[in-house]
Amino acid sequence: MRYLDRMQPLALLALRFTLGVIMVAHGSHKVYGHMHEYAGYIHTLGMPAWLGYVSALTEFVGGVLLIMGLFTRCAAIAVFVDMFIAIATVHWKHGLLGAGGMEFPLSLAAIAFSLIFLSGGAISIDAIRGGTGGGRSKN
Repeated sequence: MRYLDRMQPLALLALRFTLGVIMVAHGSHKVYGHMHEYAGYIHTLGMPAWLGYVSALTEFVGGVLLIMGLFTRCAAIAVFVDMFIAIATVHWKHGLLGAGGMEFPLSLAAIAFSLIFLSGGAISIDAIRGGTGGGRSKN
């Protein structure tokens, strides 16, 4: 079992990389060419249009930061909030499964929630720059 404990940095890398790539893919579509349309869509949901810009940039920039393992906890908090709002405003009414359901954003939110507490792991820029990237206290 100690072998599995030593593999935790790879597991955190897999979580960070997967969430980051998905967020960059979703955010890049909005950032490169459809930012105004997305902001308009957010406005139709009863929220200020400027939150659409914040959401798109959160997905794109947050994803890039997660891939790099830089400011992992901050990026994970931003992604978690973004997914929580997406679930509450769009996906909740469709239920868990099916078209427009919340299964996918809920999974992304769960990964982000985990990274908030575990951080980026030993294989991250956070760990290299001396942060708590290892996910453990230095007692």
